[in-house]
Amino acid sequence: MEEEDEERRRQRRLEEALEVKSLRRIISAYLNYPEAAYEDVKRYERCFRKLSLAHKDLLSHSPTKFQRLRRCISINSRFIFTMLEAFDPPLDMSQDMDICEEPHEHAHNDNLLSGERNACPCHPASTSGRICFTEADQACCGEQNKEIHKTSEGMDTNEEVETEDSYKSNTSRLRADLENRKETDQSCSNDIADSNGNVSSSPREWLNPSFQLNVPLVDVDKVRCIVRNVVRDWAAEGQKERDQCYKPILEELDTLFPNRSDESPPACLVPGAGLGRLALEISCLGFVSQGNEFSYYMMICSSFILNHSETAGEWTIYPWIHSNCNSLSDSDQLRPVLIPDIHPASAGITEGFSMCGGDFVEVYNDPSQIGVWDAVVTCFFIDTAHNIVEYIEIISKILKDGGVCSF
Repeated sequence: MEEEDEERRRQRRLEEALEVKSLRRIISAYLNYPEAAYEDVKRYERCFRKLSLAHKDLLSHSPTKFQRLRRCISINSRFIFTMLEAFDPPLDMSQDMDICEEPHEHAHNDNLLSGERNACPCHPASTSGRICFTEADQACCGEQNKEIHKTSEGMDTNEEVETEDSYKSNTSRLRADLENRKETDQSCSNDIADSNGNVSSSPREWLNPSFQLNVPLVDVDKVRCIVRNVVRDWAAEGQKERDQCYKPILEELDTLFPNRSDESPPACLVPGAGLGRLALEISCLGFVSQGNEFSYYMMICSSFILNHSETAGEWTIYPWIHSNCNSLSDSDQLRPVLIPDIHPASAGITEGFSMCGGDFVEVYNDPSQIGVWDAVVTCFFIDTAHNIVEYIEIISKILKDGGVCSF
């Protein structure tokens, strides 16, 4: 019996180490965003330098565009770094990774939940968290916005290198600000224990460069995808798409549950919740809403917007700078977007709104979930199934008698 218990403990430690390694990889992908983006701009510049003088004259606007791209990358990076600073890892990020016996088998896995425990338990998506910015942050952003761009004439390789270094120094300054605030946090608080008694590392300790991993570009591409997806869920520019995919669901729920009460509101599960807007809208409709999301790329961003936004339009991002397709002009590609379009804390959410991280099958294929939900909404979810029959079986079990599912 003791040998079996020890084996279970060893297996649990291994699983947690693999989960921490996976989370480190995701955080590293976010941290690698500016460097990878700057490399793209440098590649554009190398291609431009190879052109003949006549062709350069036809594209004389390009060097100015390259500098504008750098400024956009710098502003996106500020948003990303602040988002990471606000993230509270559910695991001890300082633990030794040497116990990972075969980490390469699990490196692709974004899910941080083992089958036996919930490393990121379902937590209220309250909007009580707040971030204070130093004057240095605001000054840095102001300097970026006032950047004077060089014209195409007279920009040689040395000037390009100097400009690249100046933008990287801005990124380094942002990292230094995070480190300074991390030291301040550590002076006020030591280790943090969650509701299960698990102790996580000191606040922001995992942002230390020594924790950063070299990740493939495909991981950084996921970060770029998140920046684009923010527009659909949390920008005024995404309203039309939200009306097309979310509005019919909200109208159907409103029709199916006309007599909702504050004392006993119906419960609605939103698997594949992504960045959380649909789950929030359902909560505002008068449901006890819970979003479920598998990817920590999504969860880190949704948690930041839901819990740490202080005002509508607080952040500026440039979501389309990484694609040269489907833009009529440079102005379209370099257009800023303000997020969030609403202040989540002021949206009128119903008490009980929460987000739950983990694989849908592992989290909800549990006896405690049987007959819990009045409704399940599966927008952008069913097509993720490895076995769609299993999804439908679980949905059938977790719905109350007479419950409904919107596919």
